[in-house]
Amino acid sequence: MDGAIATTQPHHSHVHGDTAQAATDLSVSGMTCNNCVRHVTDALQSVPGVRSVTTHLETGTATVRWKPDATPNPAPLLAAIEEAGYKGTVATGSAHGAPSRSKWSPLAGWQFNVYFGIAITLPLMVLEWGFGVGMAPWYRWLSFALVLPLQIFGGSRFYAGAWSQLKAGQSNMDTLVALGSTTAFAYSVWGLLVGWNQHLYFMDAAAILTLVSIGHFLEGKASAQAASSLRALLNLAPETARRLTARGEEKIVPVRELKPGDIIVLKPGDRVPTDGEVARGESSVSEAMLTGESMPVEKSPGAKIYAGTINENGELHVRVTATGESTALARIIEIVQQAQASRASIQRLGDRVSSIFVPIVVLIAIGTALWWGLAPESARAAHLWLSQFLWHGHSPGTALAAAVFHAAAVLIIACPCAMGLATPIAIMAGTNAAARRGILIRDGAALEKSGQITAVLFDKTGTLTEGKVSVAGIEEYVRGARALAAALAARSTHPLSRALINISSDKVLVDDVREVRGSGLVGLAESHTVRLGSLRWLQGEGVDIKRTQKFTADWSAQGATVIAIARDTEILAVFSLKDAPKPHAREVVRQLLASKMKVYLVTGDNRATAEAIAAQVGIPVENVRAEVRPEGKVEVIRSLQQSGERIAFAGDGINDAPALEQADLGIALLNASDVARESADIVLLKADLEAIPEALGLARASLRTIKQNLFWAFFYNALGVPLAALGFLSPVFCALAMGMSDLIVIGNALRLRRWKVARDTWLH
Repeated sequence: MDGAIATTQPHHSHVHGDTAQAATDLSVSGMTCNNCVRHVTDALQSVPGVRSVTTHLETGTATVRWKPDATPNPAPLLAAIEEAGYKGTVATGSAHGAPSRSKWSPLAGWQFNVYFGIAITLPLMVLEWGFGVGMAPWYRWLSFALVLPLQIFGGSRFYAGAWSQLKAGQSNMDTLVALGSTTAFAYSVWGLLVGWNQHLYFMDAAAILTLVSIGHFLEGKASAQAASSLRALLNLAPETARRLTARGEEKIVPVRELKPGDIIVLKPGDRVPTDGEVARGESSVSEAMLTGESMPVEKSPGAKIYAGTINENGELHVRVTATGESTALARIIEIVQQAQASRASIQRLGDRVSSIFVPIVVLIAIGTALWWGLAPESARAAHLWLSQFLWHGHSPGTALAAAVFHAAAVLIIACPCAMGLATPIAIMAGTNAAARRGILIRDGAALEKSGQITAVLFDKTGTLTEGKVSVAGIEEYVRGARALAAALAARSTHPLSRALINISSDKVLVDDVREVRGSGLVGLAESHTVRLGSLRWLQGEGVDIKRTQKFTADWSAQGATVIAIARDTEILAVFSLKDAPKPHAREVVRQLLASKMKVYLVTGDNRATAEAIAAQVGIPVENVRAEVRPEGKVEVIRSLQQSGERIAFAGDGINDAPALEQADLGIALLNASDVARESADIVLLKADLEAIPEALGLARASLRTIKQNLFWAFFYNALGVPLAALGFLSPVFCALAMGMSDLIVIGNALRLRRWKVARDTWLH
């Protein structure tokens, strides 16, 4: 996979089986650069029923996956490709989404243009510039003989691309390169045949094709580096697994044959082929590639295990729980690829300019040719006056030669490839750098929104705190209250309920238990209504809570959460539950406040507890929003937004989906099995709060890189076109500069791979 990739969905070799029936592989001809890849991807994505698209530049292939309720139909796909100005056919015998790894060939990709072009252009440059034989008749005929096959075969890619776009009523950089090179070559052929005793531009025509091809060749290599983290993810899961047979024997089988319930065997050093649950054995497993955590995680029976992780020591028997695109790894890849294929709104400016840029450039080139051809004295006068401040450029002696020379320069220097690359290459590099750190940035819009955030809201339990709740104190007023509380708590999965399950070993029967979201549990015990939950909720249900006031005040001041068990209107017992702040919570809050951002705590807990936790982590007391039900968090966010704040909300992603959706930027702290949640813009695969400054900092760095790239692309074209029109740039230099502009944009984006958070300055 050497070239550029545009994708919106995971496609890796181990995903086959049922999912393979919903994919269509296509061969696409006419793609010459990353802009072409983006146009093809967008065209295919617009077809109704298409779920996702993966397009590979080097192999000239595209894989389309269909939505579950859609019937695969290649016809509209091929029509969309043709309408975009390219040619597509249905491919056969390829693995979905995986570009074929054919042997290296000098004719593959841009390699023919590069090697053949260099072999022709370098000798011509040496002879013409080094030995000064440019006007010798033998050299003129030799250069014609050498450049003709390069113009035909090397230029064919540009001619085909330009013609396809022309038929579709469009134009692209192929149009400009084809016009520029052909203008120089055709002028030289005419001069050679009629016997002009003037300089001919065969070497220049060859150099244009060669330098532009080298630029595309290096662009593909650099783009492949930007996608390196994604390729690592794609290759994480092995293609085979050791499945345990009914006889207890180990059998090597393709991963696509595994089904939920199968038992697979993992030896030390094995990479996990699919998601599962440890059935037997103990070992430590490295999850670094999924979560960014370097320390291995201990696994014992009942522990979850994920595809792509590495079993470090000990033998494990694992029961398969998910395969193919249902695995956590596949969902991570899906999010990363969707982000890379997404388009930030800032990109629309570049797209609008690029769409009208080529026709304008052609008009400027025509105007340049007419100026230098029909009014050469005026053009030379303008050039000479400006050369006082710039430099003296070379201009041919005759008006016709000057017209061709400078028009070709305008056409070449104006290629808008860098403009089209500016945003997608930065998104690709940024999302890959984030993925290596266990941070999933969902799309380009998230990058933009991160740059506008003025306030961060934190949920409490599981976000600012560890989420590991333990019972710190009990005050029992009626005998048997503990058993009743344990019986109610056993019917819930809420962290507070789980902490109470083991406070009593006595068995009590409770019927008709139901959970009141954000409040507690209610059920029937011996014809009495029993409730377990917050004191505020119990009081609202008519329960007298006066006797709990001292207990509540004492423990709330320590940051504990207080809940109670009641029968009808009588309090039976009250419990204090403590959940310690995460180790880096205070430092993260300090960094946010130091960056002039406001930090809020929003929780359903009582105010005393909430303020105690806020004090421990450094959140100002006036920014505490306590006793807020889950749906009330949305109102808190909306109220702050109406006052002009741009809100990032960080939650555990379980009860906070509405708030994550309402916030300008949703940040979900989730483990790998939950990465598919659609409500968050940024998903953290580790629960460490330090990832929040890292995620926001990297997102802002990516946005800054996009702006830098767009500025460079606009600056390059805005400066280069008039300089070429005024005679300061030669066509050969323009071809070199065009390739360099692409590499500058790509190189700037690749810096994101080495980005590191700078303490105290990460948001500046």
